[in-house]
Amino acid sequence: MGKRIIQQRRGRGGHTYKVRQKAGKVRPGYLSDMAGEFEVVKLTASPGHSVPIAKFMNASGKVFENFATNLLFIGQKINVGGSKPGDIAKIGDLKNGIKVFNIEHNSKDGGKFVRTGGNAATIMNKIGNVVRVMMPSKKIKKFDVNCRATIGRAAGDGKLDKPILKAGKKFYIVKSKSKLWPRVSAVKMNAIDHPFGSGQGKNPKSKIAKRNASPGKKVGLLRPSRTGRKKR
Repeated sequence: MGKRIIQQRRGRGGHTYKVRQKAGKVRPGYLSDMAGEFEVVKLTASPGHSVPIAKFMNASGKVFENFATNLLFIGQKINVGGSKPGDIAKIGDLKNGIKVFNIEHNSKDGGKFVRTGGNAATIMNKIGNVVRVMMPSKKIKKFDVNCRATIGRAAGDGKLDKPILKAGKKFYIVKSKSKLWPRVSAVKMNAIDHPFGSGQGKNPKSKIAKRNASPGKKVGLLRPSRTGRKKR
């Protein structure tokens, strides 16, 4: 008897495919209104993130949590509007060539881009109210001058350099983020378990699912709205 294919099982919801609650308890980002000097009071390893989480506090007791910069330590002081590694500033105020991470998509949204261990983006140049930033993928992305970012490179680089020797360890790493693992190739399944399964045709061409296909058949590439060369 065939089983539901993996995307049906995951899409239905349930305890098996949920992210562990502990992984999302910490929500790193910036406060909507923050200024002055903050001190690092705590560093923690979050199971849902590849970067250590730093807890900051100022003299008046205001607290927020953000991703840690490389080589950050407890007791270190950072400035909002500064230009040293670990400081938080608007990207419009930074010089060309400076490395940044946890960049806001829109002003005061807390940070959306470049939030993984060891990554950093580079400030390229400013044109009017737009700052061009080279992302870790080498693509250029444009941001508003008022978007904030953390100066430096995100900590956590080399976290996965040491080989994972046991499948059990990999299982728990991936489970905390609710990612699909292990992933079985569709063509290696039986025909009853997946539309691509069976021993026939191990090198099939790319398949585009029909737009009105049922969930159990809707596998492969997304159907484009149109094909062919666009006429001017």
